[in-house]
Amino acid sequence: MASESSNTTKMGVIPDLACYVSTVDLTNKVWMGDNVLATRVPLLCVQIAYSTLLSRILYHIFLPFHVPLFIAQILAGFVMSATFMGKVPMVFHNIYRNEGILAVETFANAAIMYHVFLGGLEMNLDTIIRSSKKSVSIAIAGIVIPILLGAGFLALEQKFQPGGYSSLEAEGYLFWCLILAVTAFPVLARLLSELKILYTRLGRDAINASMLIDAYGWILFTLLIPHSNKGGRPFLSTISTLIFIAFCFCVVRPILNRIIDNITDKEGWSTLKLQRVLIGVYICSYITDLLGTHHVVGAFVYGLILPSGKFADMMMEMLDDFVTGIMAPLYFSGFGFRLNAGSIMGSKSGPLIVIIMLVLVIPKILSTMIVTSFYGMPLGEGLGIGLLLNTKGLMAVLLLSVAWDKSLMDPASFTLMMLATLLMTVMVSPLINLIYKPKSQFMLSQLRTVEKLRFDSELRVAACVHNEHQATGMIHLLEATNATRISPLHVSVLHLVELTRHGTSLLVAQMESSNAQGGLPQTQFGTQTEFDCINKAFDEFVEQYNAVRFDTSSVVSTYQTIHEDINNVTQEKRASLILLPFHKQLNSEGVLEIPNSAFCDINQNVLQQPPCSVGIFMNRGLGSLQKTNLRIIVIFIGGPDDREALSIAWRMAKHPKTQLHVVRLLMLSEAAEEKEETFKNDANGLLSTVMDNVMQKELDDKFIYNFRHKGVHDNDSIEYSEKEVEIETGEEVPMILNEIDKPGYDLYIVGQGSGKIYPAFAKMLKWCDNPELGVIGDIVASTSFGTNSSLLVVQQYMMGRNRKPQCPKHHAKNDPEMTL
Repeated sequence: MASESSNTTKMGVIPDLACYVSTVDLTNKVWMGDNVLATRVPLLCVQIAYSTLLSRILYHIFLPFHVPLFIAQILAGFVMSATFMGKVPMVFHNIYRNEGILAVETFANAAIMYHVFLGGLEMNLDTIIRSSKKSVSIAIAGIVIPILLGAGFLALEQKFQPGGYSSLEAEGYLFWCLILAVTAFPVLARLLSELKILYTRLGRDAINASMLIDAYGWILFTLLIPHSNKGGRPFLSTISTLIFIAFCFCVVRPILNRIIDNITDKEGWSTLKLQRVLIGVYICSYITDLLGTHHVVGAFVYGLILPSGKFADMMMEMLDDFVTGIMAPLYFSGFGFRLNAGSIMGSKSGPLIVIIMLVLVIPKILSTMIVTSFYGMPLGEGLGIGLLLNTKGLMAVLLLSVAWDKSLMDPASFTLMMLATLLMTVMVSPLINLIYKPKSQFMLSQLRTVEKLRFDSELRVAACVHNEHQATGMIHLLEATNATRISPLHVSVLHLVELTRHGTSLLVAQMESSNAQGGLPQTQFGTQTEFDCINKAFDEFVEQYNAVRFDTSSVVSTYQTIHEDINNVTQEKRASLILLPFHKQLNSEGVLEIPNSAFCDINQNVLQQPPCSVGIFMNRGLGSLQKTNLRIIVIFIGGPDDREALSIAWRMAKHPKTQLHVVRLLMLSEAAEEKEETFKNDANGLLSTVMDNVMQKELDDKFIYNFRHKGVHDNDSIEYSEKEVEIETGEEVPMILNEIDKPGYDLYIVGQGSGKIYPAFAKMLKWCDNPELGVIGDIVASTSFGTNSSLLVVQQYMMGRNRKPQCPKHHAKNDPEMTL
């Protein structure tokens, strides 16, 4: 076959258009061509291996900058483009040879078909339908304004580009403008999760708007593609495609949902049955391609009509690794292979073209700031949402690919928009980190403790739970806080759900913060049913107490970083106390067991730098105040944590069915020699202030005096006593606690003890099995202590509190001097 390229093919130069010679073997009755297995398959394997390996290497290199995976895959192909390795013929022709183009294109098209199908499978229509007016306004403006301004930017680029098409076809303008308008919802969802701002107001507004823009983008893509075909009947193609989509939703979807749900309920799925479902991907893709649209439209619609939940999770589990890790890199790297940066940088108008590329981010930002200002939002948030909505992904790549294949864009315009797409996506993370810092807001308020709250003010609590069992215990604890009309209680229930690698749909479930229900797919540790049960339990709690309000939301993240989301949500809710469940819980036999070892790490991470006070609650069958009286004991030693613990108990003691016993341990002689703990309080993080132990003792004495004067004297249900500790090793402490525990109590409330350390506890701290509970809390929680009391360990919020190292675990036989 003769070459039809208008350019002369030279050694080391990649032509824009090229044909290659295919030797036909007439004796080959199967293929009627050259030996595919001997020539094409090995080359395809080399290209897959190259694309996968290099894209993963680049992804891990740019991981600190939160660069999406598809960007790394495009850059892997860019390395082999004419700008770089394309100038080295020996390397280039060993990986990308002309005779391998057909096999690569076929495999890449199958890859993008599966990729789009998985995207449709993850999208949640219910969440889109429930979108607020603000989200819809941001989305519409985010599409219309970039489309209107995009045509002007393209005309400007054509004017400064020598040799460009002076009369670009209308379809080229439409593709250019739509690329500027679209936003990649899956890419943005993962980016917000990595930046730990998904559950802030900025993140919620951005993700809701991006879902709508992505949905509108698919609609415009479906309408635009038929009109990009030269000849044919685009109007008829569009109408027939819309009729087919309506048929899929109205007829095919109910039938498939009924069949799939029936098999799912019977646990009858197997790999073979799941593979049979995939036949629909090919059928729908073929039909939309036959109707004159694009085959990916059919794949997306098929994924959209399939049911979410357990079935979608199984399908993702089967396909995601292969599609994302093996197939997709070849498509995106092939896309990056077309990029020729030299066509812009080498021209005289190169600097002006670069400026145009930079200002392409303005339309999305401008549209967002206009809408957000109308809703009274700060300009900074409007700027942040606009930057986030500039995130590009698969839709932009598809539009560019179609425009290139149909010659609707000249090479310069294609390269400019491709570089702009990469730039817009890469710049989001550093700019958001620069202008939006939710952690800095933690230091804006000093009133993040229960001690500083007045008794007639609202107590706001963020209650974290992993399952329904923990929610029941939390309700009984919150019931004891004595919510009244004068001192109401606002509970923000955070259902903690682990995010797996297949969890994009989870990231947007429950984005509405007030009693949102629905849209949470099933996972190993969190299901929609479980969320509904938690929500129902708190509904019944609120019905019993008029002074209690609550909102329920799911916090979905990896367990390694979920503590950052907890902190962000707590800050958004303006809570004064975070309640965490202890990582051990009672089983059906009444024995404490560990349902998930990661729960302990979550608690320790939250304790490091929280935005308010933190309480860890170990439930040993705490009952409801409606059925029984509550007996509480507080072990007070001194320091900010113990004052916070007593403040919480003091609130509880105002309930008529609650009895409180406060025991103060007085440190005497050797046991009274205190060790200082340092705190940070300046912007540079330097140790500039040492908390004076004398001042701490004065605060303790003053607090106890006020408690005895205002609490004990005015309430017969409150008892106060003191015990002395003299031995430096702390051997007396367990014996004193055993003596105190003889009457039996329902709930222990103690301070974590990180604000003040005595020698009597310093050595005991090394023996803690649960360092997050502190010395006293660890003793009460141990099975050897013998109590059946529940336990609440409190750490008070203090600016600049040092990070506490984890305590090593020892055994008594390793230290003969330590005997309890």
